Amino acid sequence: MNPVEVHASDNGPLRVVGQGIVLKDGKGVTYDLMGRDKISLCRCGQSANKPFCDGSHAKGGFQSKVEAKALPPMKPPS
Repeated sequence: MNPVEVHASDNGPLRVVGQGIVLKDGKGVTYDLMGRDKISLCRCGQSANKPFCDGSHAKGGFQSKVEAKALPPMKPPS
């Protein structure tokens, strides 16, 4: 089985692709994705269907260029 991938789109959502996607809310309750293997998550904050993208970023003028880079080293646990 291929791993789930997250694709960050310029000026758009986070696209999650793969088998077995699990998305939970802040209380740990799992969303019923109805078997979808592709979902788009809002990055602009304007969607009426958060956390899912509804295309509002296009009307709202959301802009964000993304480029893959390395994160800084993790801090040791305290």
